Amino acid sequence: MEESLSHFTVSVTGQVESAKMGGCNNIYCRVGYTSGPDWRVVQGVEDGITQMATKGSAGVFVWNFPLDITFSSTNPFGWPQVVITVYGLDLLGRDVLRGCGAVHIPVGSGRFVRYIRLFAPVSSSGLASWVGKIMGQRPEYLDPKIVARGEGREVTRVRSHGIVKIVFNIVTKDTHVYGMTLPTAEKTFLPPRHRDEQF
Repeated sequence: MEESLSHFTVSVTGQVESAKMGGCNNIYCRVGYTSGPDWRVVQGVEDGITQMATKGSAGVFVWNFPLDITFSSTNPFGWPQVVITVYGLDLLGRDVLRGCGAVHIPVGSGRFVRYIRLFAPVSSSGLASWVGKIMGQRPEYLDPKIVARGEGREVTRVRSHGIVKIVFNIVTKDTHVYGMTLPTAEKTFLPPRHRDEQF
């Protein structure tokens, strides 16, 4: 008789709530996940795309895009990350990359708020930047999930551009079986680093 494999689970709900970004009036967001080799998705949607949001009176873009996914694993290595890629329209109505970033799903149970600072790749020369703007082909990564990894990014030039706010509600199960004592949300609250991030 074959013994069933045990695992712990991490259930994630919440929302990609809003963003602050200059230089554009309409943006939308692609949401994805990346994790280590021992992790698998038990339930939920792995990739999503928000609606197009228009800048509000306070300079904030609001999406309120829902997150709902459950992971299982036998090893905490490669804890899942949310990968955010934001696109906007240029003057000719073409989709161009505005920024990308990633954040680990909070370790622990409870409600968490995280702010992701976005960045965008920069052309290698002024001429390439000018041609890219005219052609509507600004630099972007072939694999958007590269922003969640360290390798392959050491020679990439980037510029900081915008902030995204995500609200997480995390429920974990059977982590104690693997000797993990995870903190609650109250012990791991990360306040915004700057006053302009509070939105």
